[in-house]
Amino acid sequence: MLSTDRALSADRASSAERGPGSESRRGPAVALTIAGSDSGGGAGLQADLRTFAAHRVFGTCAVTAITAQHTSAVLAVEPIDPRLVDLQITAVLDDLPVAAVKTGMLATTETVRSVARRAAAGDLPHLVVDPVLFASTGRPLLESEGPRTYVDELIPHALVVTPNLREAQALTGIGIDNVEHMIDAAKKLADLGATTVVVKGGHLGGDSAPDVVVHEGEVTLLEVARIETVNDHGTGCTLSASIAAQLALGEEPSGAVRNAKNYVTDAIRGAVDWSLGSGRGPLDQLGWSLD
Repeated sequence: MLSTDRALSADRASSAERGPGSESRRGPAVALTIAGSDSGGGAGLQADLRTFAAHRVFGTCAVTAITAQHTSAVLAVEPIDPRLVDLQITAVLDDLPVAAVKTGMLATTETVRSVARRAAAGDLPHLVVDPVLFASTGRPLLESEGPRTYVDELIPHALVVTPNLREAQALTGIGIDNVEHMIDAAKKLADLGATTVVVKGGHLGGDSAPDVVVHEGEVTLLEVARIETVNDHGTGCTLSASIAAQLALGEEPSGAVRNAKNYVTDAIRGAVDWSLGSGRGPLDQLGWSLD
């Protein structure tokens, strides 16, 4: 899916040596997603793993929740015991040279705290936090104290944070209905300690899809023409997974964000003519439309 002007060399990944004892380990870069399972396959760790694969990155996962969902609704969510989530993370980190980590739906406040402890200990390299607080239908996916736990405990240890408009509002308390408000929210989140903040404006409305990026104090607006489609389920997961994959390959945060924006735009465009399910359909993360 990655076009040649945005992809890092495949040789860079295949010859990379990373992690403890890496002098004896050769192979693709490794990334870890800590996220929920989407039974419909459009979002969650399913979207993350497809995105990792599209970037030639070996994907691993720690499952935080099992969901019963499809393109129209989330029918049920069953969180995984936070101790088992942590054990999954330990199992991956102990055996594989993980070069980047992303979080998606963490499902419970205790899991947010557990992941934050790992991040504070330096266990989660190149951490991308996608603070999934709501389903696309608006259903809350975390307890009411969850946003405060993100703000106080997890975001300060993130390299990149990627909230959408509703999540940015919940995390900052800033009402957002224009780009200037997006900038205010991004700066407030950056003040917590994250190196790079991406406030996604896909739901802002209008003819374009603007994302505000604050990187080390500098504000950048990434804007593309809006693609009219019902197939946008998993867009946020795909963006954060793309950023994590590129960080694993050695890209800098600002470049990874810009490349990921282009990748997601291509994935949305590739699925425009798809008709999968009765609601918001998935993206073309693997570039099948290019075959």
